[in-house]
Amino acid sequence: MIAIPHYISPQDYLDIEHQNPIRHEYRRGLVYAIAGGTDNHDRLALNLLTLINLHLGDSECRFHSGNVKVNYQDEFYYYPDAFVTCDPRDRDDRYIKRYPNLIVEVLSPSTQVFDLGEKFDDYRQIESLKEYVLIFQESQRVECRRRTSANTWETVIYGSGDRVSLKSIDLEFAIAQLYRGLDG
Repeated sequence: MIAIPHYISPQDYLDIEHQNPIRHEYRRGLVYAIAGGTDNHDRLALNLLTLINLHLGDSECRFHSGNVKVNYQDEFYYYPDAFVTCDPRDRDDRYIKRYPNLIVEVLSPSTQVFDLGEKFDDYRQIESLKEYVLIFQESQRVECRRRTSANTWETVIYGSGDRVSLKSIDLEFAIAQLYRGLDG
């Protein structure tokens, strides 16, 4: 991530973002342009969103792709690759959601360290968040971080041949379904 090197207020960021065709994320006063992803990144996100869409059906929960922001106070505005919110308060704003229960990031070499560390630290401030899922591109590996009843986080790692369980939305699927159609 490369930041524009001067402080921008959250409101200025939102004003600029509504008028800009290039997406940017915001973190504590700094704005970061979002780079394009690979075809495998796109395929993984699409496969997951398809599984979620078919599973949720006509439920009260809504899933979103990387075109809608997740926000926590004025700390950050991120575009997760996928997320689900079941909170009716998230229906009031078409651009920003504040109460996700599941957030998914497909890891890229340029963002992997941030997604595994600081971004997770930011996301876990969201009280409604139950699961943070990281999908690796280079191998069949899914890391699922779950909030426990004691408000700590446990990590479950799924690999080739496993069935992935997203407990926050009661969805289980073969990891092979997620990685279907990827190119070498």
